[in-house]
Amino acid sequence: MTQQTENNTPNINAPSINTPTTPAPTGFDQLKLHPALLAAVKAEGYTVPTPIQQQAIPDVLAGRDLLGIAQTGTGKTAAFALPILHRLVANQVRLGRSLTRVLVLSPTRELASQIADSFRTYGRDLPVRGAVVYGGVSFGPQARQLQSGVDIVVATPGRLLDHITQGTLKLDKTEIFVLDEADQMLDLGFMRDIRKIVALLPQNRQNLFFSATMPKEIGNLAGELLRNPARVQVTPVAKTADRVEQRVVFCEGARKRAILAEILTKIATTRTLVFARTKRGADKVAEYLEKGGIPANAIHGNKSQGQRERALNAFRNGHCRVLVATDIAARGIDVDGVGHVVNYDLPNVPESYVHRIGRTARAGAEGMAISLCDPSERAFLRDIERLIRQTIPKLEMPGEAPAQRKAA
Repeated sequence: MTQQTENNTPNINAPSINTPTTPAPTGFDQLKLHPALLAAVKAEGYTVPTPIQQQAIPDVLAGRDLLGIAQTGTGKTAAFALPILHRLVANQVRLGRSLTRVLVLSPTRELASQIADSFRTYGRDLPVRGAVVYGGVSFGPQARQLQSGVDIVVATPGRLLDHITQGTLKLDKTEIFVLDEADQMLDLGFMRDIRKIVALLPQNRQNLFFSATMPKEIGNLAGELLRNPARVQVTPVAKTADRVEQRVVFCEGARKRAILAEILTKIATTRTLVFARTKRGADKVAEYLEKGGIPANAIHGNKSQGQRERALNAFRNGHCRVLVATDIAARGIDVDGVGHVVNYDLPNVPESYVHRIGRTARAGAEGMAISLCDPSERAFLRDIERLIRQTIPKLEMPGEAPAQRKAA
């Protein structure tokens, strides 16, 4: 596939793709969804669509391509799952061997599982079959599930290509292609795999493209895939949560672990999510905390599926109050009650900072985000402050004499 030039990327300010085709409905009952879907939504306790659902569902129902700029927690999974289920039931077809009508690509196992769960929840009373395929588990059961054909496949790129290579899945009858968390696909190095997969899809298909941020490479990819897309953007990426108190600690890199332990002992006494830049770094931080008597687990791509699920469940259930994660692994974490986020390493992409700290202060609660900044990360901090248009105050540690924040 030939990569288009930067001039062909979607213009995120263009009114032609920024205007909804229909007025935004105010309730699920106005979205013209199948009665079984409305009943399932109601059973889950939802009555009013989120902004992305209000804007996206009518266009997806109409068969338009969609560019969605939205972060985790905005309701974007239902924004594509509900209309996709509606369309499948409205036009039922007999599936051939190893075929699928819908392909959803996800960067991580956890997120793939969550998406598949959403399809199952909303489509529980519909004649729709789905499968989720990802690495870290046995290949055989997945192959057998795909053998007779399924309506929806939710997959990570690597394992999907394994199934395609082995002939257990074919994409030549796929009608809808969903690319979720595109920016994290880029960070994981999946761009080549995605282009291989896209080359196997029929030319005549609907494309739904979601990303929390829009770096240049993702804009290029969107320009290649999308045709006259409707555009939906919720919660500007530069806007941090209003109820998140933000602080920074300036320190030498060698002192970060000790300072983190002090923060977790004296300040962050609630459920805390710690972000590290690398998998090895996440392991080292968790080990240090454990040795210091602070229960902590690490979660990242090198962990087995079982290890990841156990760590996440312990964090969700309150049995372990500190979870150290990489940006990639954190995309599959949807846990309420996170009181603190600590950036052990500052992200080199400023939009990632906004996404990270959005893990706290959910559902009307308050939260705190603390960033540890060593001299080599001052430029990252400046980029973040420029993006969010505010200066992050210095954190005064307990027992520390008040001091003015030095210019970064």
